[in-house]
Amino acid sequence: MITKLKHHDERIAKQIWCVSQRSYSVEAELIGREDFPPLSRTVADIKAAKSDFYGYVESDDVAAVIEIEMTELHLEIHSLVVDPNHFRKGIADKLMCFVLSELHITSAWVETAVVNEPAIRLYRKHGFVEIERFTPPHGIKKLALLYSSS
Repeated sequence: MITKLKHHDERIAKQIWCVSQRSYSVEAELIGREDFPPLSRTVADIKAAKSDFYGYVESDDVAAVIEIEMTELHLEIHSLVVDPNHFRKGIADKLMCFVLSELHITSAWVETAVVNEPAIRLYRKHGFVEIERFTPPHGIKKLALLYSSS
């Protein structure tokens, strides 16, 4: 079940943090970086976030989380993480379907590491197209993808 998570609550923020840490540890290994910036995010950072968090919950277990920010009809996806214990169950796909169809948007934007092929395949499957490649100060090569419902 997909539900909006009350990330300002300490217990919920800790659950989001745990899923993020486990998922981003796998991604850090994939891209070959121990100092992967998302791993430095704290529970306090999550509690203070202005964005919204939706979780895929199975038996009171948060299996995956998508963090988004809406501006009018435009969606920015800040993160999409799946607990490694729930990999290959189609959960990321379900979260993408949810935000693209249920939130009544006309466009969406996301960025990911160039070497993160599973994420790139997921976004392309949902109609995202690459619009830019860049290297931020932390040195991890990234790409930005855009979705348009028109």
